[in-house]
Amino acid sequence: MDLGAERRLADAAQGLRHVFVRGLALDALIGVHRHERAARQPVRIGIDLAVEDDGARPMSRAPVGRDELARVVDYERVAAAARAIVAEGHVMLVETLAERIAEACLSDHRVRIARVTVEKPGALSDANSVGVTIERRRP
Repeated sequence: MDLGAERRLADAAQGLRHVFVRGLALDALIGVHRHERAARQPVRIGIDLAVEDDGARPMSRAPVGRDELARVVDYERVAAAARAIVAEGHVMLVETLAERIAEACLSDHRVRIARVTVEKPGALSDANSVGVTIERRRP
C-alpha cells in the first residue's frame, strides 16, 4: 500500500487511526478451476482499517493514554475473523473472500473503512501474485 493511502486511513482531524494486518498467509480452498476445489492453495491477506480514535482530536474529552485493549480494535481478532472465513470452505472468487472479510471487519461499529487485499501467489507461473483489493465504508 502506498504511503498516501495509509495517511488517509489515519487522520487525526477526522478522528481516525489505522489498524492493519499485513501478509496473513493462509491455505484456502479458492478458485474457479476443478483442481482448485480439491486442494488448498496459499493466499496472502492484507487488511487495513480506518478506526474511530476518540483520543486523536485535540479537543477530545476521551482520556488519552488509557492502556486498555477494550478501547481499540484488536488486530488479533481481525486476523482470527479472516482465518475463520477462510476455514468456512470453498470460495470461487478472491473478490468474494475479500468482501466477506471486509463485512466482518465492518461489524465492529468503530471501523469506518475496511480495505482488504487477497492475493494468490501461485496462480500464474510468470507473476509473483494476482489478486484484488476492495474498500468498503460504513454508510
